[in-house]
Amino acid sequence: MAVYCKFNITDLSSFTLSKSPKFNCRISYLFPKFLSIHKMSPFVVRSVATSSDSNGDVGKSPEIGSKKKRLSEQSSWEAKDGEGNDYLYRLGKESENMNIAVGARAGVIDDLFIGDFLGKDSDIVFDYRQKVTRSFEYLQGDYYIAPLFMDKIVVHIVKNYIAHLLNIKVPLILGIWGGKGQGKTFQTELIFQAMGILPVIMSAGELESERAGEPGRLIRDRYRTASQVIQNQGKMSCLMINDIDAGLGRFGNTQMTVNNQIVVGTLMNLSDNPTRVSIGQDWRESDITNRIPIIVTGNDFSTLYAPLVRDGRMDKFYWQPNLDDIINIVNRMYEKDGISKNDVITLVKTFPNQALDFYGALRSRTYDNSILKWVNDIGGADNLGSKLLKRKKDEKLPVFVPPKQTVEALLESGYSLIKEQQLIMESKLSKEYMKNMDD
Repeated sequence: MAVYCKFNITDLSSFTLSKSPKFNCRISYLFPKFLSIHKMSPFVVRSVATSSDSNGDVGKSPEIGSKKKRLSEQSSWEAKDGEGNDYLYRLGKESENMNIAVGARAGVIDDLFIGDFLGKDSDIVFDYRQKVTRSFEYLQGDYYIAPLFMDKIVVHIVKNYIAHLLNIKVPLILGIWGGKGQGKTFQTELIFQAMGILPVIMSAGELESERAGEPGRLIRDRYRTASQVIQNQGKMSCLMINDIDAGLGRFGNTQMTVNNQIVVGTLMNLSDNPTRVSIGQDWRESDITNRIPIIVTGNDFSTLYAPLVRDGRMDKFYWQPNLDDIINIVNRMYEKDGISKNDVITLVKTFPNQALDFYGALRSRTYDNSILKWVNDIGGADNLGSKLLKRKKDEKLPVFVPPKQTVEALLESGYSLIKEQQLIMESKLSKEYMKNMDD
């Protein structure tokens, strides 16, 4: 808002601009150099509206055509891009950074929004970003890695890291498949630990969501996270998806969902364009992602979408450990219990055609009697809750003594597990409940 007042003034020393709400001072203070002038031509006094005016046209006047002053010649707040649009607005559309990725960190956002409750430097997703990768500190001890398995993982990872140096088509995905409980995931984790790799690991349960498109975006986000591990931490990384056929496989008359289609399309797109990955932001020429090898595990890849498992996109590896691999893996498993290798050979030959997790279950079953004895020592099953969760601060529980492993105890546990397996296969109680089910 602008107010224009036109006056014919002869006595400047006694004139006061009392009519204007913006000026209430003597003219002698405003125009001291004109005090000696007795006569002057009519002049114009202009009152410019401040930010408190309702129309909000700050500093604008129909008589003034001057250019708006910039905040700074070096500031980008008012910069325009090549198309004349706001540069910061365009930069925000190109960035995948969200508010949750910043948190209330001093110096990153306005201090007005930090507060004292969470502290002056609290990052609400700092812990999440640290836990996305797996470090495998829990793998303590000496484990056996099958040489064939090791070679396949190493070759796949190295080929993808030097793909730009090779004049060949390098599949981005390695599909490890085979029978249940054969140690596919565990062997892979042991190799990651041996190579010093910090992988980003997903499971089949994350491949479905009540929100359409969320699993596909999650895969792309985890892929970019693995790329940031390479860029920011200087360590090798990869993306691993466990039991992918459980989330994407077609069994019987199961229905394909929108999320299944998007996940398959996302993995196919990553295989075809491994360095250009978007999670929703606009494309930017400088946004180049590191090529990240992908490893997936499963039991039956014939249930997956055929174009996803074609040779150009996925390199397949069928893992079926031979007798030597099983003996060496089980021997390392029981080595700390004092079981000799000959006893391990006897154990493996007594229960042939069993998965590797069967021999781990033998050792777990031998603990049952010792655990029952420990429960009785602390007061029985009736007092279990109060002893475990509500005991006094200085009250200590009885020391649990693990059982001594013997071949006889392991064989007894093995026969018990075999009996349970046979009951499941022979009883088939589902037929009793659903009479019309086909054989």
